[in-house]
Amino acid sequence: MTEVRFYQLKKHPLERVLPKLLEKVVSSGARAVIMAGSQERIAALNSVLWTYDPGAFLAHGSAEDGYDSDQPVWLTASPENPNGASVLVLTDGASHDGMDSFEKCLEIFDGNDERTLTQARERWKIYEQAGYPLTYYKQTAQGGWQIRE
Repeated sequence: MTEVRFYQLKKHPLERVLPKLLEKVVSSGARAVIMAGSQERIAALNSVLWTYDPGAFLAHGSAEDGYDSDQPVWLTASPENPNGASVLVLTDGASHDGMDSFEKCLEIFDGNDERTLTQARERWKIYEQAGYPLTYYKQTAQGGWQIRE
């Protein structure tokens, strides 16, 4: 069953956190699909992944780029897995009907926004009732991650 990890952003925004999480995924030999709420958001995240660190290179692509099966990180607003990823990253409240085809699902949400926080709590309950293994990470004041009991 898919392991679900919730990441509550408090100090740093998604644009700063996502590249580092993806670096860990890719360095482990895994592939990722990032699903966001809109094509505009995909374009913005695509730009972030090209520019977040001048000394780093994180290979990625979207439908605009093509070569989907060659991309270690795929950005989409649709529920798909064209690169055979084992890690699903959900942002902007996106959901993926094929979540069970992934080993891990990372739910990343803004913990400073009450509406988003409420939605994350609702999703946690749904996953919990369905029996998914769950872990909750809260961003520390330094920007690291702490498991929340």
